[in-house]
Amino acid sequence: MAKSSYTSQQHQDHSRYLDILKEDFEKKFQQCSDIKKSREDFDTIKAIGNGAYGEVYLVREKSSFSYHAMKVVEKKVVVERKHVKHLLIEKKILESIKFPFLINLDCSFKDNVYLYFILPFIAGGELFFYLQKYGNFCDELSKFYAAQVVLALEYLHHCHIIHRDIKPENILVAENGFLKLVDYGFCKVIQKKTWTLCGTPEYLAPEVILSKGYSYPVDWWALGVLIFEMNAGFPPFFDSEPSKLYDKIINNQYKCPDIFDGECKNLIKSLLQLEPTKRLGSLKSGVYDIKSHRWFRDTEWSKLLHQELEPPFKPVTSSAGDTSNFPDVPEHKLVSGEECLYEKEFMDF
Repeated sequence: MAKSSYTSQQHQDHSRYLDILKEDFEKKFQQCSDIKKSREDFDTIKAIGNGAYGEVYLVREKSSFSYHAMKVVEKKVVVERKHVKHLLIEKKILESIKFPFLINLDCSFKDNVYLYFILPFIAGGELFFYLQKYGNFCDELSKFYAAQVVLALEYLHHCHIIHRDIKPENILVAENGFLKLVDYGFCKVIQKKTWTLCGTPEYLAPEVILSKGYSYPVDWWALGVLIFEMNAGFPPFFDSEPSKLYDKIINNQYKCPDIFDGECKNLIKSLLQLEPTKRLGSLKSGVYDIKSHRWFRDTEWSKLLHQELEPPFKPVTSSAGDTSNFPDVPEHKLVSGEECLYEKEFMDF
């Protein structure tokens, strides 16, 4: 059995690199953005997505002609759901992170009714789109994508950030074939544990369902679910009834298809450990245990980090503003208001 080429010395070198990035993150997290833009600076081209708080549009900046994704959030919805604090933290994280496989904020602004996040436009679309299109991925492609998610989570955890919503819908495939992890709505900066029930049902770790205090291991559980779904085309735990789905998760009722690579099965089993302290990524050696796992034995982590590898797959895009990899979604007309709503609540936005 071939061993991993990832050594403890490489891991130590990478940890020092992460220390530098963490210092940069913490510095930016304490600063206020000084980029001043408004909705009038952008031409809205079309809607490309919708979420819990509003729509996402493809826009083009009038001065530079560069394309961006504009996430529009209605203030009223955020306040009614008591998610003001969450949204402000999401903005701070978006402003502060800098990592190859994570989306970051270009700028943000607000008007009387809405909050606006201007983000890079990733023309390749969602990983979920390709899972639906092709059914599942080959082992090589799943491994390529999983390794990037590992690096992204390693960086986030190093900065004391827990993601809590890893899933194919929150991963974009860039035109160059590499990934961008997006949507930090459930992200939280933590020191020890948190108790909030949040996330996507099929990806929830058992300790979240059981209302136990939880921490970074929930992201490693989600990685195990993601690897399974990329290879199989469906998640390991699923049921139309939430209560039955949760029963399957807390009883660890899943079975890997026979087509799965043996080492892949072993990694999934090690990540889908019911006890968080026994879960790979959460043991004494931390993420080193994942990166040195035999399934990743041919992964060149440093070259991957610097995007020096040739991706096994690249999305088809005709231009920088091509939206063909996004589904058609109904477009809601943005309203204007003469009164500034919730001015106090969003004073720091």
